[in-house]
Order: sequence, then C-alpha cells, then structure tokens
Amino acid sequence: MSKKIAIFPASFDPVTNGHVDLIDRICNLDVFDELVVAIGVNPVKPARFTLEERIEMLEIVIGPYPQATIDDYTGLTVHYAQTRGACAIVRGLREVSDFEWEFKMARMNQQIDPNIDTLFMMANTKYAYISSTLVMEVVQMAQRKVSEEKLREMVPAVVVEFIKKKI
Repeated sequence: MSKKIAIFPASFDPVTNGHVDLIDRICNLDVFDELVVAIGVNPVKPARFTLEERIEMLEIVIGPYPQATIDDYTGLTVHYAQTRGACAIVRGLREVSDFEWEFKMARMNQQIDPNIDTLFMMANTKYAYISSTLVMEVVQMAQRKVSEEKLREMVPAVVVEFIKKKI
C-alpha cells in the first residue's frame, strides 16, 4: 500500500496562527501518512521573509507533528504534488470569497491530474480574518504600536521574533 501524502501549500510569508491551526487539524485527522507543508515561491512576487527564514519559522511550528515535513517549490502546485506522489492538496478557506477562487483552482488541478484531490478546510473563526499580507501591513503601518500580545493572537511566538528583527 502506498503512502498517503497531502500537500498544504501557501507562501507562509509569514506563517500565521491560521496556518498552524490547519496544520494541527490536518495532522490530527490521521488520514495522511505525510503532510508536506509546501512553501510556494513566486519569483515575480517579492517576499517579506527569505525562503530560509520561512523554513526556519515553519521548522519550529511543525516540531510537534512528526508526519509533517517542509519543502519549497515554484510553478503549479498540482505539478509539485505530482512530483511528491501526493494524493491530495489541502486548502484553507477563511471566508466565502476564498471559495470562488479556490474552486476554480481545484477544477483546473483536476483537469491536469484527476488523481489528485483538493480538500477544503474551513478556517477556525478565531483566525478567519488573518492573512500573512494583512499581518505584515498592520505591523508596517503601526510602526511598533501593535503589542507583542496582539501579534501573538495572529502569529506564533517565533514569527513575532522574526518580525521584531525585520522592523
């Protein structure tokens, strides 16, 4: 019997508590033998954190999950999933507006490889408003006026430390 591998792709720029919640929930489903936390690298989109920094943050975050690994990729997620031998791509949905885009992507991925399923997981309502982009915009515009306590509601403690170094 082959290993069941799922891909959880995102930019993780930076990793948020919403990402951590999904990683936890995916791993605790006991459906997959391996969860690849896949950092999508878009060469035309500037990142706030280097790939190495994102990997370092994620290594700490996935520490409690022995079935989780980290990798990075460029190009189509479905092609990456093929190279990893994955049976599923897991996508988080924060709000209804996310669904339309993710639905189109899932259909396109299904056209490219009908053997790779896309699974949607609803974000915990506690984290539904959080995105990597929004976190960094708040941090940059607030100029240190966001308390560490408030930041920890949005991102893991390790990310707070990386953010403090950046600003």
